[in-house]
Order: sequence, then C-alpha cells, then structure tokens
Amino acid sequence: MAERVMLGLGEFRFEIATLAYQKFSLNQSWRWQEQARIHRDPALQFVGRNVGEIELDGVIYPSFKGGLAQVEAMRALADVGKPLQLVDGLGRIWGGWVITEISDTRTVFADDGQPRKLEFRIKLKAYGEDQP
Repeated sequence: MAERVMLGLGEFRFEIATLAYQKFSLNQSWRWQEQARIHRDPALQFVGRNVGEIELDGVIYPSFKGGLAQVEAMRALADVGKPLQLVDGLGRIWGGWVITEISDTRTVFADDGQPRKLEFRIKLKAYGEDQP
C-alpha cells in the first residue's frame, strides 16, 4: 500500500513512513521602505513581499524505513542547485522552491556508531517567478 505524501519537493516525497516532518514553519514578510520627510515622521512606502521561507523539522529512526540515506538524498537534491516544484499533500501547488540549508543531529548510537535517532531541519526559500 502506498503511503500518503505529506509534501513533494521535486522528485522527493516526505511521507510518514520515510522522511516525516513534525513541524512545518512558514515565514512571510513584507518590505516597507522608509522615506524621510522634513519636519515630520518618515513615511513608509510598500515595495513588495519578500520571498517566503519554510522550515521543516523532524525525526528519523533509521532502523524504521529508509535509513540515513533520506537526508543524504535531500543533500544531493540541494547540490543540483535548481528550483524544485513544491506540492503539499492536499494538492496545493506552492511553486518553485530551493533548499538553502539542511542540518541533522544524530543521537542514541549503536555500538558500531550507527545513530538510532536523527533529528533534521530543512530550510527552503521560494524561488520567485521569472515572469511577472
């Protein structure tokens, strides 16, 4: 039976049985340029929205499914240096996103040094459309 996809980033799939995240954080901000005025407080002029940022935090138990190769597969995807289509499990198309950072913390080691628990954080930024 196929697992339900939580999020798809290019060819990569975040699923409960493999690389599942427990926290999805979206940060969006807007730019307001300050314009100096004589004998008055500065005025603010809206100049647009900044690119969105997403952070995915999760835990992998390598003995469960997929092993440590899941995070390495994400690093290989980031090394390609191309924007990837982001689609969530509800079918929302988020557009092109890039991987800007991947970090992991490995703990609970077996006697051969293999971690039994891996906590990860993946940071994404919206690529931005080439055509307005």
